[in-house]
Amino acid sequence: MKVPFKSTSMIDSFIDTQSRDSPYPERLTFSTLPPVSNPPDVSSPVFFQTIVALNKPLVKFAVEGRVQAGSTVGFVLDMFCSGMVDVADELNVPSYIFFTSGVNMLNLLFYFQSLVDGKEVDISDEFNDPNVEFDVPGFEARVKGSVVPAVFLDKENRSWMTLYQPRSFKKTKGILVNSFEELETYGIKALFDQVAEGSIPRVYPVGPILQPNNKSRGGSQEQADEEHSIMQWLDNQPSSSVVFLCFGSMGTFHESQVKEMANGIENSGHRFLWSLRKRPIEGKVWVPNKQETFVEALPDGFLERTADRGKIIGWAPQVSILGHSSVGGFVSHCGWNSTLESLWFGVPIAAWPLYAEQQLNAFELVKELGLAVDIRMDYRHDYKTKMQNFTVTAEEVENGVNKLMSLDEEGKDKYREMRDKSRKALEEGGSSHKWLRHFIEDVLTSE
Repeated sequence: MKVPFKSTSMIDSFIDTQSRDSPYPERLTFSTLPPVSNPPDVSSPVFFQTIVALNKPLVKFAVEGRVQAGSTVGFVLDMFCSGMVDVADELNVPSYIFFTSGVNMLNLLFYFQSLVDGKEVDISDEFNDPNVEFDVPGFEARVKGSVVPAVFLDKENRSWMTLYQPRSFKKTKGILVNSFEELETYGIKALFDQVAEGSIPRVYPVGPILQPNNKSRGGSQEQADEEHSIMQWLDNQPSSSVVFLCFGSMGTFHESQVKEMANGIENSGHRFLWSLRKRPIEGKVWVPNKQETFVEALPDGFLERTADRGKIIGWAPQVSILGHSSVGGFVSHCGWNSTLESLWFGVPIAAWPLYAEQQLNAFELVKELGLAVDIRMDYRHDYKTKMQNFTVTAEEVENGVNKLMSLDEEGKDKYREMRDKSRKALEEGGSSHKWLRHFIEDVLTSE
């Protein structure tokens, strides 16, 4: 069900292709709700709670008839729409959360809620020191304050994340997580222990949920032509020789940081494919979410000096790139989808998180799982304020890229092994396949 508070051509195109190209079109229906009156500003600290509350009567009206007819037997709610559990309760059907981040973000969420509810701890004060270390269920290493997601430290938003969200989750019948047992084994065990204690609802690790063929996401002819050009360039590069740099749709850097990055990449001597797209924002900040490449921020002569081994691109067909045999490493913001995609193709990761839970993801990948090398796990660039906590130097970038691209065969084997495990998890009899079957059975038998 689509709530039209923010429609984009990409979202609309994706829905169109899913509706048209689904192997089961008769089973997949998208409903667009009418717009709400007086929607909140997206910058409001209570935006999500407000937009969900305003849409509750619209959702109820849209599905009530289907529930009465028996064609709707449950709600699966996005993690940011957990307030819709109230509608499911009114209609007397079970509700479930789809948690799109990793397992250990969920562990941290429940841990912080237990501290606030049980011990009245002020999270924003207690963990605001980047050097503080503390134990969290699901983590074998002690977690550092420098990787705590900024939203927990924001006094305006902390109540929503530490109280409203986890309390809403606990009102549901279960939580589907976009991860799998073979990846976050220790973290999943910690959640299962809490399920056994009765402190949280049932957890279903059903990932990795992604689109490895990238064929049904829609897109313009311009993007199709750009992808063809990128693939042609990659076809001409040696196997596993290219480092791919991409920081997601909201990844933002100051011009000074772009220059440091460019110098580090150049000094490393490696072949590179760099997604660097332009959008001017106040204060000379650019975010890579436009087709136009941002070459103005590059050092003088950079393009000429690296023309024989590098390519600057705008929009990046990330899945297609990660699946190409010439790509040997991925400098990533460690968004969870990007992490799963990289592991799916067995591509080594260099961690450079920016915002949201990315620092925590980077910490888990580097310190817990040994599935990433570190550029700077503690780097932060807030996508709202456009402020960064420091500048990563060219030397740090160079060292990180060199470390990433010089992994020995034993190091590469870890990625190949996780690649195989991620795919096996989804096959019939695999761990995620079994958990998805359990989820379906539980929905159908829920009272």
